[in-house]
Parts: sequence; structure tokens; C-alpha cells
Amino acid sequence: MQEVQPIQEEQQLPSGNEAPGCSVGIMAYNEEANIAHTVNLVLEQGSSALSIEEVIVVASGCTDRTVAIVTDIAHQEPRVRLCIQEKREGKASAINLFLKQAQSPIVVLIGADVIPAESALESLCLPLKDPKVGMVGGRPVPVNDPNTFMGHAVHLLWRLHDRLARVNAKLGEVIAFRNVISGIPTGSAVDEMSIQALISQLGYQTIYEPECIVYNKGPLTVRDFLKQRRRIYAGHLQVRKQQKYEASTMNSGLILQQLLSHRDFTMRTPQQAIWTLGTIILEALARFQGYYDYLRKREHHIWQMVESTKDLELGTQARRRLSNTLSVIIFRLILEDPEGDLLTHESEDRDAGEAMRKLLPILRTQLRKEGNLSLSISGPGILTVVLRAEQHEAELLSQQIQKIVQSTPVRIGMRGREVKMTVAHSSLTFKSEKKALSITNSQAQVQDAVISSSLSSETAL
Repeated sequence: MQEVQPIQEEQQLPSGNEAPGCSVGIMAYNEEANIAHTVNLVLEQGSSALSIEEVIVVASGCTDRTVAIVTDIAHQEPRVRLCIQEKREGKASAINLFLKQAQSPIVVLIGADVIPAESALESLCLPLKDPKVGMVGGRPVPVNDPNTFMGHAVHLLWRLHDRLARVNAKLGEVIAFRNVISGIPTGSAVDEMSIQALISQLGYQTIYEPECIVYNKGPLTVRDFLKQRRRIYAGHLQVRKQQKYEASTMNSGLILQQLLSHRDFTMRTPQQAIWTLGTIILEALARFQGYYDYLRKREHHIWQMVESTKDLELGTQARRRLSNTLSVIIFRLILEDPEGDLLTHESEDRDAGEAMRKLLPILRTQLRKEGNLSLSISGPGILTVVLRAEQHEAELLSQQIQKIVQSTPVRIGMRGREVKMTVAHSSLTFKSEKKALSITNSQAQVQDAVISSSLSSETAL
């Protein structure tokens, strides 16, 4: 096993109310579908309580557009740096390269195929202001559809992970730790667990922070599920032997206890009970395969690509189902008068109303893939859109609607006069203390938001 030495002098975190600085590392292999979104969301995580000082993307043997995408971002954002490994040497090797370059007292590792929720990194890093805490892990939430067998399996595993981690910290997917180690064993197939072992052995506490939520996408096929779980179990066996540290998920008794206590999801219906049994069988098979690999000394540090976990943007609809943020967007249609005729206020309202009625079914058709959102006409030429989404997602949707409206020809009036249109919009985003908002049950909140947004829209116009 590679000997890993602690850094001689630990960088001190600021005291008082000063925001701690962090270096964020993103390890990427052919992540063109997600990398731009992930980097931009990480950059947005900075706040008065956390300073994102640098984002280092390590691209290992990429053959797609990952390098080109990150290069473009780095040209516009000086905090972003790109490190290129010409050939894949394993994620642990990429992490070691990142650790050599990270300058901040806190380092964060986040996957290129996960998406942090708003303020996730702030929740992750703040516990490190306690000098006894050395490492913190967040809570992964899958975007898979739980109403399918594989979706149920993925959600079940991460729910069990959440329950176990609250009792005995098991950290993964996104972690923050003190910049006190120079590297991890390059043969490790479970990098987070190797780091957790090292930090614990240096005398620090490791804690789980469920308020730090990141969205990931689990396997969609049985083959990919077995491939991923097999690697993880073999890696945990290796860490247990080489680093004398055992993950809490290796304890079958604890897992059984959580399965029984989580009956509302595991066996509330006959179908769920069958799916839970199927998941247990798959996990047992994967662990048998992982144990076989461990005995045969088969290496897993260079991961096989699990294709069905990529393209996390396909999970936008699922992320919105889990969001506790409600966004209301008000659009106002503005008709242009190419002939220069002066329209009265009444005729302008009438024409704008007719144009909006003709646009509404077109918008509903083109936005169907966006998932659970509500579109309604709330006045002459005024469209109200309500959806569960963070502010940046609401803004992206606003731009999409503007593009559709301004590129769609509409004819109005008895003579079928074609009109050109522009659209102005205003939005309001607010959170609920509830786990998830229901659009249909939030009418009072929506009405208040519509009034506020309409006033803002009128002022802007």
C-alpha cells in the first residue's frame, strides 16, 4: 500500500464570522453531459459564510468534449483551473493530483455527475469550523423514478445510507475535509472511504451532514447496478484490510434493522415488498462478486463507466419533485405594430389576450418534458407559470419560453393579421419548510406570489 503522509503544517481556518475558503475538486472522465452545469453550480455556492477560492477540474483520459468545455469556462472565470491527465490512472490518482494543487484550508470533492442543491457546500463546510471535526459528508438524493424497479432499488440504497450515516458516519458523493493529507492509496476503488480512514486516524471526527443535499443518478439497468455495487464492495474490503477501517454499510445487522424500521418504503405495498426483495438479492449477488474480485486481487481503481448514471439533466423532472422551492414566473406579452397604427388600450389588451390563448397550447406541448409545472392565463396577454425549482432553473425556463414565444408566428383578428411579439417577465422564488411543495395545494401562496411578481413586472415595463 502506498504510504500516505499528513501535511506537516495544517492551514488554520478563520475564526469568528470570517468565511472559510475552500478548494473544490471535480474529477471527470468523459462528463460532457454534466460538467458545465456542475462547475457553474459550484461557483454559485459561494456566500458570506463560504468562499469558493478555486475550482480544479482534473480531466483523466477524456475523449469527449469535457476538456474543451472546461477550458471555455476557465477563460471566463479565473477561479476555474483545468488539469489534464493524458491517460486514465484511476480516480485516486486524479484526487492526489488535485490535493497537490489545492491551496485552501478546506478541500471539497464532488463528482462531475452530481448536482449540488442551493447552499449545499455551505452546509457541508461550516461544521469544519469546529477544530475537532476533520471531515464532513453530504446527503446524496437520487433523481431516478422510484415507481420503477431499478428506481426503487437506488432510492432504497441511498435511504439506507442516509439512515446508517446518521448513526455512524458513512461519507460519499460529496465530502469536505481539512487540507491535512497529501494523498490516498492510488489503488483505492472507494476514494471517500480511504480519505475517511486517513482523517479518522489523524484523530479528527468525521460527521454526516444531511442538510447538504446533492442530486445524483443511480443505475438504470441491472447490469450497471451490479457493476457499480460490485466495485464498491470490493473496495470496502480492500480498505478494511489495508487501512484497518470499516464502513458502517459492511454491517449486515445494522442494514437489516434499518430495512425493518423503514417499512413505509420497503414494504408498504406488495409491489414494494417484491422490489425490496429483488434489491436484496441483487445486492447480495454484487457483494458475492465483489468478494470474489477481492480474493482474486482484481483491481477496480480504474472504474468501468456506468453509462446509465450519466446525463443527469435527464433527471431534472425528478429533482423538481423533490424540491422544496416554489418559483412563480409572470410573462407579459408585448405586441409590435409594424404598420405604425396607434392601438387603443382596449384593443391592445384584446389582441394580446387572443395571441396568448393561441400560444398556450403550443407552450404546453413544447414544455411537456419539463415535468410538473402549471401554465395559466391570468390577464390580457399575461401568462403565469408555477413550478418547483430553484431560481436559476426558473430563469432557464423563462429564457426557453421567451424563445418559443418570439419565434412562433401567430395570426389574430378577423383578417388573420400576423403579429410580432416580445415578452417581458418577472419571477419570485420562495422556500417552504415542508419537505416538498405541492403546486395544487399552494394556491394561497401562489396568489400572493402572482400579485408580487405582477407588481414587479409592471414596474419593470
